[in-house]
Amino acid sequence: MTNKPHINVVWLKRDLRLQDNEALSNALVTGKPTLLLYVFEHILINDNHYSERHFNFIKESLRDLNAQLKPLDSKVLSVTSDIQTAFNLIQEFYKIDAIYSHIETGILITYNRDKEFLRYCRNNFIRWNESKNNGVERGLLNRENWLEDWEDYMKEPLKEFKPNHKQLLSLQDISLLESVLTVTNLNTPENTKFQKGGSSSAWKYASSFFENRHKDYMFNISKPEASRTSCSRLSPYIAWGNVSIRQIFQKAQKIKEQSDNKRHIGAFLSRLRWQAHFIQKFEMEHTMENESVNKGYHKLKKSISLKYQQAWKEGQTGFPLVDASMRCLIETGYVNFRMRAMLVSFFTHILWQPWQNASEHLSQQFLDFEPGIHFPQLQMQAGETGINNLRIYNPTLNGHKHDPNAEFIKKWVPELAHLDVPFIHEPYLMTELEQGLYNFKLGEDYPEPIVDIKENRKRASDILWNMKKDAEVVKESFRILKRHTLQDRNRLLQND
Repeated sequence: MTNKPHINVVWLKRDLRLQDNEALSNALVTGKPTLLLYVFEHILINDNHYSERHFNFIKESLRDLNAQLKPLDSKVLSVTSDIQTAFNLIQEFYKIDAIYSHIETGILITYNRDKEFLRYCRNNFIRWNESKNNGVERGLLNRENWLEDWEDYMKEPLKEFKPNHKQLLSLQDISLLESVLTVTNLNTPENTKFQKGGSSSAWKYASSFFENRHKDYMFNISKPEASRTSCSRLSPYIAWGNVSIRQIFQKAQKIKEQSDNKRHIGAFLSRLRWQAHFIQKFEMEHTMENESVNKGYHKLKKSISLKYQQAWKEGQTGFPLVDASMRCLIETGYVNFRMRAMLVSFFTHILWQPWQNASEHLSQQFLDFEPGIHFPQLQMQAGETGINNLRIYNPTLNGHKHDPNAEFIKKWVPELAHLDVPFIHEPYLMTELEQGLYNFKLGEDYPEPIVDIKENRKRASDILWNMKKDAEVVKESFRILKRHTLQDRNRLLQND
């Protein structure tokens, strides 16, 4: 085709929104015709960190975008392809002047893809403009002034979605491209317990949280059942970019000024800072996807037990709160932060398994899988950073404290629901007589504990506390602190 029309392409990744999308805004400000593109890449479809629930959430998000774009006679071109193949086919119809996307802090496979794609753009004389995403910076050597810069970014005006008349490629134009590309079917199952993707759903959750649900935020944040209502539940929408951190940050600040529950909103704001802090940490040290960030822990060897790992993955460990949390996560894609930490602690400390063996299973289950949170947190909860306090969660004590009436356990481990509450928390304490009275057989109706928790907890504690004194661990701890410590850590966690 000669005299091909010139266009910009906005390559959507984890920024599935129209408002406050810097890459999209930068493309539109040029005034050139613009195509919005999402590619379901084979490398991610086949990657073990991802699962069907993630792709369904993306599809729901794209349908929501298309509904917003329909009045403009446009939509997102959604295809299944390798990224370079998709752009090659688009170039058969158009001359691509520039591609706009955000800088993605993703898994190693996406980082390597981006390096290859940069070469592709240079070879095809295409400008690739990457925008900062949620205030995370690429190329930092230390964290000096990072928090101040991040907060300044959060206070900047939101980027409005204002395309010129007919600036977006029309449905007819996109239909022509679809004739040569593999169009992705965006239909998804309707009756699931997962949160639905899309900016429209995100703002429904945000509105209900800021209007009412935040009032018990700090009281219920650690409770496995109550947190499902009192927490914002915005994490999947932030992870997949249905909303920007800046949109939520500014909304929360406004609500805080008017609210009688300033401490609860303040605590929520501190977690937005915390979220960005960990993604920045991963951006600066991506090797933690596969290895402990503290190289001193590379010498820590653990015996692999497929039996233990499978019991943990299926929620069949014999420890009710652990099993309830895993079963809930598998079915709904969400448990609160404390239960996530407990699941990792139980796997790495009590079962004494490598955190790397938990990574893919958990990432597949978390609807809000965010690489920049996932890998640093795995290592932190496994006690392999050298700079954080060692926390070995006791699931029984956590059950009594945060689920005292066993409501959460009853819901997700229904085979225990008919027992009295003390036995629901510790069914392994039941005598043969008590089991008979309840028509319950430990080992048949519910598993016996797969390990001795006291013995294993002591082993993990002794080994890991001793390792904190290891010369290489100490040396690495100083390096990590120098590279990643903020000048004002207190402000990161401030609640007011």
